[in-house]
Amino acid sequence: MKTNEIMEKSEQYVLHTYNRYPVALDHGKGVRLYDAEGKEYLDFAAGIAVFALGYGNETYNRTLKDQVDKLIHTSNLYYNEPMAEAAQKLVAASGMDKVFFTNSGTEAIEGALKAARKYAYLRDNSNDHEIIAMNHSFHGRSMGALSVTGNTHYQDPFRPLIGGIRFADFNDLDSVKAQVTEKTCAIILETVQGEGGIYPADPEFLKGVKELCEEKDILLILDEIQCGMGRTGSMFAWQAYGVEPDIMTCAKALGCGIPVGAFVMNKKVAEHSLVPGDHGTTYGGNPLACAAVSAVFDIFDQEKIVEHVQEAGAYLEQRLDGLVEKYEFLSARRGKGLMQGLVVAGRPVGEIVKKAIENGLLVITAGADVLRMVPPLVITKADVDEMIEKLEKSF
Repeated sequence: MKTNEIMEKSEQYVLHTYNRYPVALDHGKGVRLYDAEGKEYLDFAAGIAVFALGYGNETYNRTLKDQVDKLIHTSNLYYNEPMAEAAQKLVAASGMDKVFFTNSGTEAIEGALKAARKYAYLRDNSNDHEIIAMNHSFHGRSMGALSVTGNTHYQDPFRPLIGGIRFADFNDLDSVKAQVTEKTCAIILETVQGEGGIYPADPEFLKGVKELCEEKDILLILDEIQCGMGRTGSMFAWQAYGVEPDIMTCAKALGCGIPVGAFVMNKKVAEHSLVPGDHGTTYGGNPLACAAVSAVFDIFDQEKIVEHVQEAGAYLEQRLDGLVEKYEFLSARRGKGLMQGLVVAGRPVGEIVKKAIENGLLVITAGADVLRMVPPLVITKADVDEMIEKLEKSF
């Protein structure tokens, strides 16, 4: 079908909860996507930080094709080899203890919140605990995840949300301390805020929050759904800070296109929280999704993806800093590795995104004024140079 036909059919039958750009993508190769008419786009969005390995990775595709022919689903009533392998690799990469596989990042957040509250319940037999979240955060759109998302624009139409949530300011330790009460059971934050505008945590802030949690037996939940899986130059962003969470959520690049997420916990939480009957999922941990996860970790290791991100990320930062110096309407660059944002002042950032699409470049926004770049992790310096050229043309 042509783009117009695809758009018309989608608008007729798909609930209109997204204001999509007038592009119907058909296939991809490497770091490039092609629409229904064959137009080429350099992809610096990666399906919102999902397709870390680019399009058409032979090892990844072959693994999925083989698993489809073997076994796709069993439910969690039985064991399966891909889930065991994927869990082992995720534990090894994180240095944590136990994994629960979900279908999405939002579901991972839900599980993390339940685990934190169950931990506190077992500790003091009380069920009136509170969780501290951050202003301008984003954790998902289900009722639990929305409750810890620090943006009233997303929350207001769906109140009342779950109770016992307090909000503090990101990168302001005193603000966090001011929200702590005897009821606080967990603090949840993104190691690098994504939708809120690409804000990395300050090292002193993250270490201070960790010390606070250890002092008061509060669980630290780090949301690595967007910033994890190599994107910032370490397998998980928190590893560069030397601050280990009690619970971590991940998704997006965990499956590189297959819908899968996970929450991972340390030994303390694993031994004193969820037990059979507390949490479940029909599709979570199914053989197809976990075969993808397992292949992703293998490819990351074989192709030294994290090391490549360190080099490519440094070059991208350098080129973006050059744009900030050159253009007055760009007021700052923020980010780590291949999770970068340009702060746009005095003109609508959405107009730049539209112009970029016309020029064969896919970039996205974050917050109200940030141009976000979260490309496949396999981009080269030549891809960065081409992106800069297309972006300047769009300016």
